[in-house]
Amino acid sequence: MDAQISKEAYEIAAKQKKLGYQIKRNKASYLMLAPYFILFFLFTVLPVVISIGLSFTYFNMLEAPTFVGWKNYIKLFLEDDIFLISLKNTLIFAVITGPVSYILCLLFAWIINEFKGKVRAFLTLIFYAPSICGNAYMVWNLILTGDRYGYLNGILLKFGFIDEAILWMKTEKYVLPVLIVVQLWLSLGTGFLSFIAGLQTVDKSLYEAAALDGIKNRWQELWYVTLPSMKPQLMFGAVMQITQSFAVADISIQLAGNPSVNYAGATVVTHLLDYGSTRFEMGYASAIATVLFLLMIGTNKLVQRILRRVGE
Repeated sequence: MDAQISKEAYEIAAKQKKLGYQIKRNKASYLMLAPYFILFFLFTVLPVVISIGLSFTYFNMLEAPTFVGWKNYIKLFLEDDIFLISLKNTLIFAVITGPVSYILCLLFAWIINEFKGKVRAFLTLIFYAPSICGNAYMVWNLILTGDRYGYLNGILLKFGFIDEAILWMKTEKYVLPVLIVVQLWLSLGTGFLSFIAGLQTVDKSLYEAAALDGIKNRWQELWYVTLPSMKPQLMFGAVMQITQSFAVADISIQLAGNPSVNYAGATVVTHLLDYGSTRFEMGYASAIATVLFLLMIGTNKLVQRILRRVGE
């Protein structure tokens, strides 16, 4: 027994010595990475840890936090009807816009990658522009204006599809579908660019080898060659799309208002902003943020497990 413990202690000491040697040997690399890791810890890891801790307190920004245990979470799931509506809307957003926008990003990137030079650069800009356009909400406000001068109402009235103008963002049944459409229009962002970059780095000789191995069409090339060769970009794109689909807030506030009619456009983030920025109930807001964080982490792990099977 003592010999086994001594052996384990020796192995641990050897590993520690090896780790220390590696750090000492690559100290220049660690020094170059240090600024990023310090900033990442201070502005990402530390705020998340503090937020999780505050979720178990009552904190109004004026008084010191008071520990309340699970009270915020009990209130969140058993008493806060608006949060449940917001959670339902967010899950609908995520389930629809997440996979659809991810597939659209990949599909459009695959098609655009077939073009060369300036044509490819121009098409990339056209598809990417909506995600960086600061006036995107202004455009959709013009389209969805609730009188006959709104572009959508004008077209539908002209062709006889409706008899009177529709208040698109003030009618409960239209709010969520419209927001989903707008979110899909805005979704070709950073993930789309990563797919473009990933497609351009695929080794062309792999397609020749695949043809010799029996690959017969472009879809088989995509599944067995292209996608497995760009798994890092697929993972990155998945993380970005998950973040976008769960963190929907701006389009709801800009188009439907906050609060929207009967909370039809409310999301977890708009509910979080209500308690955090308006009511300053930071403990309760931190509980909402923690639930959203756990949803994102769980979904991200599930998607990564699925993507690991690509090409099998």
